[in-house]
Amino acid sequence: MKVMTIFLAAMLLPFSVYATSIAIIDSGTDLKHLDLVKKAWVNPGETDGNKTDDDGNGYVDDINGWNFAENNNQVIDYKYLGTFSHDVYRFFDVQYRLIIGTATEADKKWYKEKINDENFVKELSKFANFVHGTHVAGISARDADAAKVMAVKLIPTEAGLGFFSDARDIIGAQPLADEIDPFMDFLIRMGIDKLADQQMGMLKTIGEYVNKAKMRVANCSFGTSMVQAKMIMAALLPMVINRDPTEEEIELYAKYFMEKIIEKGKGFVDAAKNTFFVMAAGNDGTDNDELPTSPANVKKQNTITVAATYEYKKLASFSNFGMKMVEVAAPGVGIKSAIPGDEYLMVSGTSQAAPFVANVASRVLDINPKLNFDELKMIIMKTVDRKEYLIDKVRSGGIVNPKRALEAASLSLSMNVSNAIEQARQAVPDVVTTLQMPSRFEGFVIPLAPMFVLE
Repeated sequence: MKVMTIFLAAMLLPFSVYATSIAIIDSGTDLKHLDLVKKAWVNPGETDGNKTDDDGNGYVDDINGWNFAENNNQVIDYKYLGTFSHDVYRFFDVQYRLIIGTATEADKKWYKEKINDENFVKELSKFANFVHGTHVAGISARDADAAKVMAVKLIPTEAGLGFFSDARDIIGAQPLADEIDPFMDFLIRMGIDKLADQQMGMLKTIGEYVNKAKMRVANCSFGTSMVQAKMIMAALLPMVINRDPTEEEIELYAKYFMEKIIEKGKGFVDAAKNTFFVMAAGNDGTDNDELPTSPANVKKQNTITVAATYEYKKLASFSNFGMKMVEVAAPGVGIKSAIPGDEYLMVSGTSQAAPFVANVASRVLDINPKLNFDELKMIIMKTVDRKEYLIDKVRSGGIVNPKRALEAASLSLSMNVSNAIEQARQAVPDVVTTLQMPSRFEGFVIPLAPMFVLE
């Protein structure tokens, strides 16, 4: 029976227009990398280099995707290759040793010096953006030979977009006041609305683009957290009220800001109702049920949010979580994957956990393309390795088990999904890891790639 179900899955694949297509909505992807060059999505309606919008979708020569950050078809900027110091590479190696508790005193001293070096932090931020999308793509397409990866660049490699300044201009400078009166409050909220509209409007446009290309899965390892929202409000409010805002004022408007971008973020996933969106939970170590993160907290039938673990041992100390807002966990510590220029790097974050799940989702749909999103989520969530330390942290209470999920997908070709999951749970054991349990992480993990850039 098992042989027959696998045979049937293989027979079904050619007839699925969505099979294993994955949109990497990120900071740019090096589709010339050895791990990705044979997996690059190619737009069948475009002729490369003729400077014509052959398929009439509004994007000229979008052969492998589109760069929404700079509005062109260059899904990665190769001018950055070879421009970074050795220290940015070393940073991620030392960071990993800090996480697993094997860092030396020399490592700790070097790390502390570097994170307090303003010039290094700027270089690190640029480097992280440059490599992020490729790293995520490598994880998403791993062991998925039929995968086709579309590159969608949302995050600029360097700061320079004007989302923040437009909102600031709307509000304008107001007279100095000890308290924010109703009119000033109205202006501030109007400016925040504009800021949310502008960025989330771009995300909706991306959703429409992904939908037209019939992407079956989209990975979203980016976002804005409450921590970042407070930073944005701390920078914005002094320009409006002509004084330093109080903590209460920052908190008030940061919450309003998060409410707006999560509300408007629903248009992003609604624009691609046939695409399954996999979201990174965030790297602040906070509860998304209490301190929201966007788009991780956008809850729709076609979304799932992922926390990060150290192998199958424990929840990563930097990972966000949430019994209501985070469905599953996946490995996200020291994940080795591709970076531009045919290189590799070990990186940690929920940004790495999300594509682990995007990979599993695409392979499950590759086996059984007829699964709807409720069934897909059921397979992913109910085939997890259940862990006591995740019972009150993620809705499924466990870490995604790829082999078990794929087994359930195969079985679902010949029986209902519930029975397929039950049989898969009996047939496939939990993942066994022999790695040492890490100590509490001593450093910091770079936050999710930000959607909002302060000028």
